[in-house]
Amino acid sequence: MWKRPMEMRRSYIKFQIFSVILTVLAILVLVNNISQIEHLYQSTDLILSQAAPDHLEQPNSPATKEFFCDYQRQVLTRSEHEEQESLLQSLEWPGPPHRKITFLKSSDAAHSCFVILNSQKTFAVGDVIEVLVRVQDFEGRPKKYGGDYLQARIHTPSLKAGAVGKVVDHQNGFYTVFFILLWPGNVTVSVVLVHPSEGIQVLQRLREEKPDRVYFKSLFRSGGTAETKMCNVCLSRKLPVCNYTDLQTGEPWFCYKPGKLSCSNRINHAKGGYLKNLLTFEESLLFQSGINIKVPILASGPDTVVVHPRRMKDKGSKFVPSGYYYHDNWISSRSYMRQFNKPEDITNCLQGKVVHLFGDSTIRQWFEYLTGFVPGLRTFDLGSPKNVGPLLAIDVEHNIMLKYRCHGPPIRFSTVSSHELRYIANEVDGIVGGQNTVVAITIWSHFSTFPLVVYIRRMRNIRAAVLRLLERSPDTSVIVRSANVQELGPEVSLFNSDWFSLQLDMVMRSMFAGLNVLVLDAWEISLAHYLPHALHPKPIIVKNQIDEFLSFVCPN
Repeated sequence: MWKRPMEMRRSYIKFQIFSVILTVLAILVLVNNISQIEHLYQSTDLILSQAAPDHLEQPNSPATKEFFCDYQRQVLTRSEHEEQESLLQSLEWPGPPHRKITFLKSSDAAHSCFVILNSQKTFAVGDVIEVLVRVQDFEGRPKKYGGDYLQARIHTPSLKAGAVGKVVDHQNGFYTVFFILLWPGNVTVSVVLVHPSEGIQVLQRLREEKPDRVYFKSLFRSGGTAETKMCNVCLSRKLPVCNYTDLQTGEPWFCYKPGKLSCSNRINHAKGGYLKNLLTFEESLLFQSGINIKVPILASGPDTVVVHPRRMKDKGSKFVPSGYYYHDNWISSRSYMRQFNKPEDITNCLQGKVVHLFGDSTIRQWFEYLTGFVPGLRTFDLGSPKNVGPLLAIDVEHNIMLKYRCHGPPIRFSTVSSHELRYIANEVDGIVGGQNTVVAITIWSHFSTFPLVVYIRRMRNIRAAVLRLLERSPDTSVIVRSANVQELGPEVSLFNSDWFSLQLDMVMRSMFAGLNVLVLDAWEISLAHYLPHALHPKPIIVKNQIDEFLSFVCPN
């Protein structure tokens, strides 16, 4: 009588156990599927690296979950990965032991000083002098760590002479600056605190955490419908985007998708603006004009030495500047430096040549200088804005063609037609080359707000294109113009500090070292001069850049 209910109870228990087992199995399968889908979503590029074991994928940043940041998920060859890691390691900057350093504990130029070692010694041209800099905080206490950004030069105003020194950070509050004495007379030492180490720490944070602090925009238009959308290397994933990544180079660029128009309806590119309120109050104290941005550090004792004309035996200095100014002329350390003081000198050099200028407005200055100084170079109106280009000038009689084209995004120009947004690497690939072809490139200022890997990628593409050009046409003259120093204020420092430019410049020099190209040192040509620093240097400085440029093109 009780047997049947007992059997039913046992069957029910077995059914429950079986149901639990099925549920557990279903959950396990579901978790596995979700894991696989998530893996595919996060590691699409990994398929490529598995197919080619020589490729390595960059580790994902947490930002990739919220932003389209293609540069953070690059597929690199093993050698490219090793080079990038080496570059990043070489650019690591010493700094404060932690982020919570108060303003009064930060570096103060007014409390700091320098001394010329052995200043009473008899010096001659060719000697090396050492300058010891001691940095103290606003309370007059010696700093115990390094990381301050200093610029140093020697100069003789009456001779319009100047040269740059090499700064060595001992990472204990002391710095040594080495100068080679290159002309006779009274030579004065100048040392400037560009940013305290605490300010550099803030700039590092902005570069990694706020790459969108300069934003861009594009106009989309079709018929009577128009929309303006934000664009950048990184955009939020919360809205649909248009992917304008270049097919040849893989250079990433995105715009938010218009609501009513297609991605193909983009007609231009322009600078949108600058983000505000980037700093806390305490951080803002580290960026004050006249207090801690490009402030002179004064000497404790004499700041001038007397240099005799007799040349001493070379002591084998480890630092040799790329050149120096004397009577306002840049004397390059290269033996073939010439002065092109007359228009006909330039015409004779460039006769029969095609000159391609690629990059930002600092190399557009070369186009403006040459067309303004050489009467025979007549500009042609291509219908493009003069500050954007493309620009063209021709000397029919002497068979000279001079071209300028800006580099691809990111670029902070006013308005550029989307059809004129071209990458330097692609343009160089379209040049046949030869002994009558000159290619000059500069690209730096518009990359100062982005993480270094964005710039490394761009320079890797440009370098590859240059190597292909030199392989098919070894006689082509290729010049890479470096960055230059500029005037800084509290706001400009957050976007275009000399420290940002210095780091980019070090990347460029390292990546083009050993190649058959001229790396023209616009950095020292601007820093060594007595004129105030400017993003767009004055004509006399541009003239000296042109002299070195043409000396390379026409060495005889």
